[in-house]
Amino acid sequence: METHPHILIVDDDREIRDLLARFLEKHQLRVTAVRDGRETRRVWPTGHFQLVVLDLMLPTESGLDLARWLRSQSDVPIVMLTAMAEETDRIIGLELGADDYLTKPFNPRELLARIRAVLRRAGDHAAHPHQHGTPRGESRNLRFAGWTLEPARRRLLNPAGVEVPLTGGEYDLLMALVERANRVLTRDMLLDLLRGRQAGPFDRAIDVAISRLRRKLEDGGRNAQLIKTVRGGGYVLAATVEPA
Repeated sequence: METHPHILIVDDDREIRDLLARFLEKHQLRVTAVRDGRETRRVWPTGHFQLVVLDLMLPTESGLDLARWLRSQSDVPIVMLTAMAEETDRIIGLELGADDYLTKPFNPRELLARIRAVLRRAGDHAAHPHQHGTPRGESRNLRFAGWTLEPARRRLLNPAGVEVPLTGGEYDLLMALVERANRVLTRDMLLDLLRGRQAGPFDRAIDVAISRLRRKLEDGGRNAQLIKTVRGGGYVLAATVEPA
């Protein structure tokens, strides 16, 4: 049985595809590389991919459109490749549920580090979510403001007991807030907790993710103030968290 994570690379530049495929395969990753959305749809049904590396600049169909399609099919983690000038597209991509991004040109080792971090956050390669060590405090269900977080299954239930779908990045952000409820967490702190790296001066990934999470937690406007913004500080989950 294959144990190495299967990565799908979508990039119209053949040289980049070949370079990344060779490099990632040297580091115990299986790789399928395609050039556009049409080829992605062809290989998707049988690929059983654990992560997608997606270039936003694709021919005939934009990477954003393809990201929307991928999100309609699965919660598979997505790492976007963008040009330096594509800040708007990068933000839109994060709003669609991408888990991380890397700007071109980039060092393949940096991409490898991002892939490993995203896979680790997604639960030890996503395909085997129950075979990784569970961090301290993540074995018990947690309840806050009527919501229930189930760490062992990495899922969120609304007050009616219905599961609310979360991407891997959204789940980890919520867990970071829940574990530190009523404490102000700055953007730098959250980025360090979630990515293990410092935020750049224009990095809006946390703001975008918080916005997405708020929309899912608002519950028809009843929880509009559950995640509060602290001016000049960061964000805080304003709720009492108890074992469920």
